[in-house]
Amino acid sequence: MGRLDGKVAVITGGTSGIGAATAELFAAEGAKVVVAGRSRQKGAALADRLGENVVYAHQDVTADADVRRVIDQTAERFGRLDVLFNNAGGPTAGNVADITPENIDYGVKLLFTSVVLGMKHAIPHMLASGGGSIINNSSIAAIRHLQGNILYSAVKAAVTHYSKLAGVELGPQGIRVNVISPGAIATPIFWGGSARANTLPDAENERKMAKLQGNLAKANPLRKSGLGWDIATAALFLASDEGRFVNSHDLVVDGGRTSMFNEYPRESGGAG
Repeated sequence: MGRLDGKVAVITGGTSGIGAATAELFAAEGAKVVVAGRSRQKGAALADRLGENVVYAHQDVTADADVRRVIDQTAERFGRLDVLFNNAGGPTAGNVADITPENIDYGVKLLFTSVVLGMKHAIPHMLASGGGSIINNSSIAAIRHLQGNILYSAVKAAVTHYSKLAGVELGPQGIRVNVISPGAIATPIFWGGSARANTLPDAENERKMAKLQGNLAKANPLRKSGLGWDIATAALFLASDEGRFVNSHDLVVDGGRTSMFNEYPRESGGAG
């Protein structure tokens, strides 16, 4: 306990899945946390459950004004900004033969532009706080074929590369930039992302999650499903002082899937 005492963190896509698990863990470790996301109901409920050091901020990460507002208001409210976890994301559409300009624009804006702008707006506040840790959520799709839609994979590769280069540029100023590349983690992204999950009854989401976890357990050498908590603990290490010498790094958390992925076809990951 207390690994993030005195630190202030913003978590995008924080109302469900990986983001919610990370908010819970960061708060338990002493951080003041701003949970940013589109679901007002789930965000407010999460903040109420986690206590006075967690607040919800409505945010659409595809809108630059929203990204900047949440970061600026966080620094204004708590007096500093130490950690930014760019976690928000979702599925993309389009393949090589039929991809459209609209597919490209949406995928890039959601998965890449949001990260770049979040970093840009966080930097001045982190410098004023004496440094900080930026964590960008990428994917094993960035480094392996058939781990996601081709556009999703390419854009996540851009996130990973941009983060590594940003760490080189920002490291001398005391800001570390790292990436987490999750494997197949049981979250609502498999059935349309958090926005889709927010429209379904809790019982239906629970049914889908149970089936998904069973399927994903077949998709890696450990024979267990990755959970939001697994990524949250990785983010905690990178956010805390324990990760002070880790920079420009891609932390893969996938149960070994990328090392043996040819044995585990992507069809095993479906949610049903």
